[in-house]
Amino acid sequence: MSDAVDAIRDLWRAERPDLDTWPAGIVGRVQRLSRTLERELRQFDTRHGLESGEFDVLTTLRRSGPPYRMTAGAFLKASMITSGAVTRRIDRMEARGLVERVRPQGGDRRSVQIQLTEKGKREADTLFPQHLENEIRMLSALSREESDELARLLRKLLESHGDTSLT
Repeated sequence: MSDAVDAIRDLWRAERPDLDTWPAGIVGRVQRLSRTLERELRQFDTRHGLESGEFDVLTTLRRSGPPYRMTAGAFLKASMITSGAVTRRIDRMEARGLVERVRPQGGDRRSVQIQLTEKGKREADTLFPQHLENEIRMLSALSREESDELARLLRKLLESHGDTSLT
């Protein structure tokens, strides 16, 4: 059995047999898999009427616990999306009644927090179990034991690059 990364490595072996391309076997697969999984997750979002990244907004706020509210800075650290599109996403989601911007009483007037509305909480609670089922489907080529081992190895790599907390 072989994949596109094997084909790429074969081409390099023919052109530069002096180089050992073993790192591309891992990094290339992680990159290609990341793109594949992102595409699958975007399709899930679209099927449920969400734009890219909105599911992550809902679930980041939902898992934060009552009152399901975070500062923009804390939200960025805890979420899986980049800062560039957060404002536009929040604007769209606020217009649909899924989140709201809240200014804490007596706090800094510049400090705005993002809070999940009751409608947003219901949406997150409905979609998260379906999201997990979708992820199970995406990982179905692996046994549970293989999945656990892959998670352990990926954790080890992330830790080695300093990705150890949400803060």
